[in-house]
Amino acid sequence: MSSSTVQTIIASYSSPLIKAYSQVRFLILRQTFLEEIDQYLPKRGRILDLGCGFGLFSLFFASMQRERELVGVDFDAKRVEQARASAEKLGLTNATYHHGDVLEWESSGRFDAIYMLDVLHHVPPEAAPGLLAQLRGKLRPGGVLLLKEVANRPYGKMLFTLALDRLMVGVKDPIHYWDPTQLQSVLQGLGFDVKRHWMRDVLPYPHVLYICRLSA
Repeated sequence: MSSSTVQTIIASYSSPLIKAYSQVRFLILRQTFLEEIDQYLPKRGRILDLGCGFGLFSLFFASMQRERELVGVDFDAKRVEQARASAEKLGLTNATYHHGDVLEWESSGRFDAIYMLDVLHHVPPEAAPGLLAQLRGKLRPGGVLLLKEVANRPYGKMLFTLALDRLMVGVKDPIHYWDPTQLQSVLQGLGFDVKRHWMRDVLPYPHVLYICRLSA
């Protein structure tokens, strides 16, 4: 079901370029990874997707559990517009999208879960702790913050990922791959109970998933 759900979402996009981009994203963050992340999200409640892009992953999570309320935010207005159009086409009334900068967007109310998938390494490292503190403030007691990030090691895998990132965003945008121990320390300093683990992949990506919980 999950794989066919992703393909249905990709088919809902109007542009062949967006469909091709989404296929590439799905090759990087595949069904097994989405299912692994999905197990940590509540089956019902309010969930924030920061840096949602075209809505590929938020539409997936909204499809898997209709009692979830997915809220997506992205700085690219055209991507947000496409995510909204796809949600309408798919009949997903539990997925809404907003245009805004992840560093500045203000929400009304708190969330049961927040996730960022490959977003934090595009945030300047000096701004990251402040952003994470903001996210902590947006969570309800007992809420979970999920971060899927690229580690700065092994060095060869990091360079491979960096080359692909540069192809996607160009040479000017900041990219900072965190040392896993350092990022975990920042998150613990904000009051999260943090568990992290490597996400095994046949492809040379140093994926790390951080599961960060607040006490109830």
